[in-house]
Amino acid sequence: MLEPLLGSVNAERTLIFIFAREQGYASEVAAFFSTDLYGIQRQLEKFENGGVLISKMLGKTRMYSFNPRYAFLKEVSILLERALNYYPIEERNRLMMFRNRPRRKGKPL
Repeated sequence: MLEPLLGSVNAERTLIFIFAREQGYASEVAAFFSTDLYGIQRQLEKFENGGVLISKMLGKTRMYSFNPRYAFLKEVSILLERALNYYPIEERNRLMMFRNRPRRKGKPL
């Protein structure tokens, strides 16, 4: 949907994922969309170099989130929210549902 504007489908996927979950790391984004890890890593680096995203290390994992000091953060957020509303409901629900804490041992899925 935003591919013509952003230049690639991986750029759109990266921004939509980070917008929906507020943070993420490269292999998590690549696994969610079943795409190439290298392409996602390039997009994350590009957005970080441009000041759109920031990263921090959590153990060995580099977590990315939106840069609160980015001048056009409000406008980008509005654009991504509108684009997310046009995603199929199943994919939107998968994007919005995530677990931050581990499951209890023996708990059924």
